[in-house]
Amino acid sequence: MVVLRTTRGPAKIRLNLTAMIDVIFLLLVYFMCNTDFKRSEERYRFDLPPRGQQADPFELPREPLIISITSAGTSYTIRIFDEPLETFEDLFAFLDEKRIRASTGGGLYEADYPIIIEPARTTRWEHTMDAFNAAARARYTNITFAPPRSG
Repeated sequence: MVVLRTTRGPAKIRLNLTAMIDVIFLLLVYFMCNTDFKRSEERYRFDLPPRGQQADPFELPREPLIISITSAGTSYTIRIFDEPLETFEDLFAFLDEKRIRASTGGGLYEADYPIIIEPARTTRWEHTMDAFNAAARARYTNITFAPPRSG
């Protein structure tokens, strides 16, 4: 009698990928049916340079909006675009009016438009903070302070 010995290695585990592929395709169909493929509504400013200039037409000018504040004692002067404003409530109304709103359109500045508050060297800190608060209440998010200017 002849006995043949066969040696088997360890059993190999194999994955059945058919079920996984079916699940992947079901998920793909599910997400394709439940996704909106709408173009997002955004504003793009196209301020093209005059004819003959070779500037990048998609580069947006982002010169900051500068709010100058001067105070003497309890009185203060607020200037924006070299035009005086009476109170910080007027500053808030001006900034709020100029901010672009998604619901109504219009406006000039987006909420992340750079605003620089530039106090004079003699300006009281509370007046500087009142200007900051007016800009923040108008929902601007990019507000910075400039070093105090002389005069």
